[in-house]
Amino acid sequence: MQNIRNVRMPQGNAPGRLAGLIIGGGALLYGVSNSLFNVEGGHRAIVFNRVTGIKEQVYEEGTHLMLPWFDRPIIYDVRTRPNVIQSTSGSKDLQMVNIGLRVLTRPLPAKLPEIYRTLGTDYAERVLPSIIQETLKSVIAQYNASQLLTMREVVSRDIRRILTQRAQYFNIYLDDVSITNLTFSREYTGAVEAKQVAQQEAERARFIVDKAEQDKQSAIIKAQGEATSARLIGEAIQQNPAFITLRKIEAARDIAGTISGAANKVFLSSDSLLLNLGDMDVLGQPRVKQPR
Repeated sequence: MQNIRNVRMPQGNAPGRLAGLIIGGGALLYGVSNSLFNVEGGHRAIVFNRVTGIKEQVYEEGTHLMLPWFDRPIIYDVRTRPNVIQSTSGSKDLQMVNIGLRVLTRPLPAKLPEIYRTLGTDYAERVLPSIIQETLKSVIAQYNASQLLTMREVVSRDIRRILTQRAQYFNIYLDDVSITNLTFSREYTGAVEAKQVAQQEAERARFIVDKAEQDKQSAIIKAQGEATSARLIGEAIQQNPAFITLRKIEAARDIAGTISGAANKVFLSSDSLLLNLGDMDVLGQPRVKQPR
């Protein structure tokens, strides 16, 4: 009887311990895997807590800790992103203008909790189209159609200034604003081309008139110079008949220089060279030939 009391019965809680170990290991693995989150390069994160709501801390790039089930990370891309907007607006002179605008934007990292509370993760789609359209219409309405072409830099600067002020209210930073295209209606474009052609024709006609006026002045000046030259020559001949002899000598010198430079040999008499000066004295009086 005593031996029967000392016999130990096998314990039946071994499967329970194994199940407990499995459950504990799974819970530990779940806790470890859900207590870490990664923030990639060019991104920032904020954490939503089921008890306290959005935390004010902004998490930088890297691996961070969180409470499993209680915390949920929200990742934001803070790199610059392009946004292209097309708009049709009316100018100051009531011309319809088709304008394309490219805006490079990014959220302010320090304001991500406020952005999530007010706008959510799709803040760009909620805000940018409306403020860009409104800014374009208000700025384009201040300029005539011709000014939009000639003052494009000024227009772009005004758009950027106003758009930057509007975007800062939503904690969005603008890196760059540029006009990608600027077109007008077909009728206005045809009118501008016709005006340019008319201006070119007018400039050409003005050039022709100026050229004719210059030719006229040149002819008048030339005629006046020739008349003055003829009058002076006449006066010189009247005062000194030897002036004609001097001109003959100059003409003979020019003829002789021209002929001497030629390849052919030419023999000319003194009469051909205007050098028959033996018949003239220094005073221009004809000299009487002496009989031989």
